[in-house]
Amino acid sequence: MSTVHPPRNTVEALLADGTTVELRPLGPDDHRSVLDLHTEGMSEESRRLRFLGVSRNAPQQAADRLCGAPRPGLLALGAWAGEELVGEADCELLDEPPQTAELALAVADRWHGRGAATLLLEHLVHAARAVGIRFFEADTLFGNRAVHQVFADLGLPVERRYAQGEVRIRVPLDDEGGERYRSAVDERGRRADVASLTALLRPASVAVIGASRRAGSVGRTVLGKIRRGGFEGEVWAVNPHAREIDGEPAHPSVRALPAVPDLAVLAVPAGAVPDAAEECGAVGVRALVVLTSGLGPEEARRLMRACRRHSMRLVGPNSLGMAQTDPTVRLDAEFGGAFPRPGTAGVAVQSGGVGIALLQRLAWLGIGVSSFVSLGDKYDVSGNDLLQWWESDGRTDLALLHLESFGSPRAFARTARRVTRTIPVLTVDAGRSTAGRRGAASHTAAAATPTVTREALFRQAGITATRSIEELVEVAALLHAQPLPAPRGAVAVVSNAGGIGVLAADACAEAGLTLPELRPELGELLPPGASVRNPVDTTAAVRPTELALFLRALELEEAVDAILVCLVPTALCETPGQDPAPALLEGPARRRVPIAAVLLDQQVPVRYRGCADGGSLPVYSDSLSAARALAHARDRARRLAEPFSPAADAPDCDRRAARSVVDGYLTAHPEGGWLDPLSTADLLEAYGLPLTTTVWARDEHMAAVSADGLRRLGHEGKVVLKAYWPGQVHKSAAGAVRTGLAGDSDVRSAYREFTRRFGPDLAGAVVQPMAAPGVELLAGVAQDQVFGPLIVLGLGGTAADLLADRVARLAPLSERDLSTMITELRSAPLLLGNGGAAPVDLAAVRSVLARLSRLADDFPELVEADLNPVIARPDGALCVDARVRLERRPSFDPYLRRLRRPTAAEGE
Repeated sequence: MSTVHPPRNTVEALLADGTTVELRPLGPDDHRSVLDLHTEGMSEESRRLRFLGVSRNAPQQAADRLCGAPRPGLLALGAWAGEELVGEADCELLDEPPQTAELALAVADRWHGRGAATLLLEHLVHAARAVGIRFFEADTLFGNRAVHQVFADLGLPVERRYAQGEVRIRVPLDDEGGERYRSAVDERGRRADVASLTALLRPASVAVIGASRRAGSVGRTVLGKIRRGGFEGEVWAVNPHAREIDGEPAHPSVRALPAVPDLAVLAVPAGAVPDAAEECGAVGVRALVVLTSGLGPEEARRLMRACRRHSMRLVGPNSLGMAQTDPTVRLDAEFGGAFPRPGTAGVAVQSGGVGIALLQRLAWLGIGVSSFVSLGDKYDVSGNDLLQWWESDGRTDLALLHLESFGSPRAFARTARRVTRTIPVLTVDAGRSTAGRRGAASHTAAAATPTVTREALFRQAGITATRSIEELVEVAALLHAQPLPAPRGAVAVVSNAGGIGVLAADACAEAGLTLPELRPELGELLPPGASVRNPVDTTAAVRPTELALFLRALELEEAVDAILVCLVPTALCETPGQDPAPALLEGPARRRVPIAAVLLDQQVPVRYRGCADGGSLPVYSDSLSAARALAHARDRARRLAEPFSPAADAPDCDRRAARSVVDGYLTAHPEGGWLDPLSTADLLEAYGLPLTTTVWARDEHMAAVSADGLRRLGHEGKVVLKAYWPGQVHKSAAGAVRTGLAGDSDVRSAYREFTRRFGPDLAGAVVQPMAAPGVELLAGVAQDQVFGPLIVLGLGGTAADLLADRVARLAPLSERDLSTMITELRSAPLLLGNGGAAPVDLAAVRSVLARLSRLADDFPELVEADLNPVIARPDGALCVDARVRLERRPSFDPYLRRLRRPTAAEGE
């Protein structure tokens, strides 16, 4: 094994009680801190347990070992709270057995029970695996219950051997990416996140810093809303230039307050924000909401340093504020136009304007809010944090998000995938622009637009993505008040005017819903002349009692999963007792199947109508909106009906051989670039990707000999010759491919043509056997700096970009993804067997996707891979052309617990 180099990055993360600590490698400058940890920070009993006995020299020896000259095979991490080293974890390679490291942990006594040891161990596991360590071993005393509990709760398998009062612990690290370990990390992260957010979302006291005497100012507005909103805790105004505001005393500084507030709302000029944040942290404030906008890079860095150093969670800057409607809190600390109505919908937005509009529409509809947070520039608290809060708060049953950016999309997707199992999560899919495609990109990279990537994220996370605030509210209205339909989404459309019913049926079909046939006997409940063919035409003569009975009967039909009732006012409705609309409200609001109504004379897009049981019926002004909402509800029902799907299996991948290819290329080409054909073949072969036999020829003679050699090896028939030069992307477009070459003279002639056409750029050519015909597919990878690897599958060949029949998922793919990616293609019938043709080998196509996903997940350096075409046939799948581009990228575990670092705060 090569020398182990400690990770360089410093990260911040949360302990179990919400305290922020900094994790970084130990170095020579930390000798005093490490010595203090093992002496002043630990009791004699703790040192006995740590060093398996009492030795006066043990702390000094530990500090010398961990902070001395660099030692091959040593990894050592420390956790700091401010200037205090609260714990350390280290491992050092053993000679025997190979790939095993001796592990040691130490935590200061006053930090016991706060999760420091587990957090350090998680990060040490990640660092160890990155350098090839496969096992941890540690000796501990039998009575060291705290350490045994740390290992028991870690989530990794633990092997124990007992001997003479000591326990030898062995932890295999190969399972680090396993679901059990990740779930354990998730749960620890959720608890820590909720603990850290308590001061923000359930504060017992609040200070408004920058509250002004000037009417209409932001600070004074927020201060007034807090006081008028019924907040029962202490509220203080901080303004060094005022003694009182609105008849209440004002204080010159946070230090001058009679007690330490849990939450501080900052409405001061941008230049004053960092100092105000530092003062808040110094006195013990635990959360900030920064309303101020326009912070520069240096101000942003100072703000974030203060928050991290003092364990303060931050909303903003450039925030509209936040509100918590819990009856025990009732805090309205935002400067929107109205008080959020109490309820059970969690709302988080990045744009203050979107937040105001969304709160207004929810208020008009009658949906109340459990908590509202305007994230603003999102330096710290994000949508991921709030999803975990709403998952745990016991009140929220609907989550509404507006996110323009993602700090850690894969961590967000994992959280959302868990949360959406219990509550619906809806979002406005903002930023759908396809701008920014790279000109010299492969087919795969060209397909990886922002829209495709975000759609893949939302789909895999189980999030209901809408395209406008209006659509978001329309869908929320249905999900909040009605049960989900069955996953098949069969809708019965009922109208009192045939033409309106036809339009509604069209809307349902365009939304992907189906209209099943109904039993003719149901027509006996309707007036003469009515039709129950679906869409049902009740005729304008239908009476309220008839419509009510018909809807009750329709609700019990097994073929029906949802009901859409469209009513238009007629002259008959003016006769007392003849208006059918009230019939919708006679039954219970929540039935066996969801019911949505369309009243064409309604002025607002959607509203609730109260039913006899006190529930609410969503009523829309047009059938398109109602059908769209039902389709989203159907999609959610389908996701909930899907069982857990494990990560896609890709056996027998040789990661070491692939690592050799990647490291070898990047050592020779530090700037990165496209792999040559032979290196591409070696990389794909290491992961079992089926690239056709490929022979490299540097000149005309070698090309002819190679073609003859292929025929001798049993590849009978014609061959293909492909010219190659460094940086090549699209061979066919450049005229660099010749197919159907039958003999020696054909091969030589084609090579000479390449020489004339490409001149000194030509580096050689690839000789391959002609592949049997089949369905040509594209399979590829595009690495996104933020979202990670995107796996793309589509119809391939030279018309790949023209047809643009593609689907995409973020890696790692699940077993279900492998199947759904195939079936969602418009060209899926070609693969499944069309017109009597035999289906292709779907297992072989799934294997290609699984192996690509594994390769992309294992190697962030792989920024593009384009396998096009992959020829799918009934007897297998074969890739006949591939391009791979590499760049230096750091190893990054998206699931490792850490607080995000915003770009603005880093001054980039």
